[in-house]
Amino acid sequence: MSLSSILPGDAIESAIKACQAPDSFCPKKFFQMCGLSKKSPQDIKKVFAILDNDGSGYIEEEELKFFLQRFCTGARVLTDKETKGFMTLADDDSDGRIGADGEQMNPTYTPEKCSFL
Repeated sequence: MSLSSILPGDAIESAIKACQAPDSFCPKKFFQMCGLSKKSPQDIKKVFAILDNDGSGYIEEEELKFFLQRFCTGARVLTDKETKGFMTLADDDSDGRIGADGEQMNPTYTPEKCSFL
């Protein structure tokens, strides 16, 4: 299964283009632009399974660096600042990884701003 079977390809492309510049990635904006924020919990879990490259049930920081490349192979790698900021926003129990349940990967989770940018 690929992300393009869950999300519209043109929306993914637009979301990737919007964060081409280093340190321009904002998870909330990306989720909205690619359409993930409107998906069902079942679809979100499917996306999570694709992003969980090693199949551990968690997305660790090393996997998170390549987040954009899971959506589009030609996309850039997240900067250390973006990766750490994303992890801070999504890792609600501070164990250094993002789980599949709860708000961790829920794209409707809306922090007031992307404080890491």
